[in-house]
Amino acid sequence: MRKTTKMSKKTLLAAAGLVTAATLALSACGSSDDSSQPVTEVSTEAGANKAATVLDKPFEKPDLVLTDTHGKKFDLRERTQGKPTLIYFGYTHCPDVCPLTMSNIAVAKKSLPKAEQDKLQVVFVTTDPDRDTPAVLGKWLKAQDPDFIGLTGDFATIQGGARTMGISIEPTQKDKNGKLVSMHGTQVIAFSPKTNGGYVLYGEDATVDDYTKDLPKIIEGAKP
Repeated sequence: MRKTTKMSKKTLLAAAGLVTAATLALSACGSSDDSSQPVTEVSTEAGANKAATVLDKPFEKPDLVLTDTHGKKFDLRERTQGKPTLIYFGYTHCPDVCPLTMSNIAVAKKSLPKAEQDKLQVVFVTTDPDRDTPAVLGKWLKAQDPDFIGLTGDFATIQGGARTMGISIEPTQKDKNGKLVSMHGTQVIAFSPKTNGGYVLYGEDATVDDYTKDLPKIIEGAKP
C-alpha cells in the first residue's frame, strides 16, 4: 500500500495561528522532507471548519505540455487560460486516495447547473506515466467523468511541474511486497478564471459536500 503523510487542515491552521500569515512547505505523501520545495503563505481567513485553504500567494499555473487521453498534445496553460481549473497529480493504480478524490469532485460537479459544469476544467496528471498511457487514463477517467482531462508524458517534466506548486512526486517503485506504487502529494489546487493563479488548496480529507459547497465560488474566481 502507498505510504501517506497527510498535510492536514488542522496542521495548516495551527501554523497559521502562530503568525499573521504562516509560511509552510507543502508536504508530499510518502516522501521525505524536501527543503527545495517552494513555500507558500496560508491565509488566516481560512476557518477551522473549512476544507479549503486560501493561499495569500497563489501558485503560477505549471508550464506543462503533455499528452491527453486522445494522444494529442495538451498545453496546460494555453488550454485552461481564463477557465476555473482543478489540478490533481495521481495515478490510476492508486488503491485509495486518487479514485476517492476524483469521485468526490465528479459527484460534486454533477450537482452544478449544466452551464457551470461546462466551465469547470478538472485535470488529472499522472504520476505513473509508464503505466498510465493515454488509453489507460482515458478508460479510468471515463468511469469518473468523461469530461475530466487526463494527461501523461515524461516523468521528469511532470515531476518538475508538480514541484512548482509544492507537490512532491517520486518515481514509481516496488514496495516491500513487490507491488508497484507511486508516492505523491495529494493536494487538489484550484485555479482562478480571473487571474489563472492557484489560490485555493484542498487536502485529501475534502469531502463531496466540501466541493459541492465551494465549486460555484471557484467557478466565479471567488474565495470559498
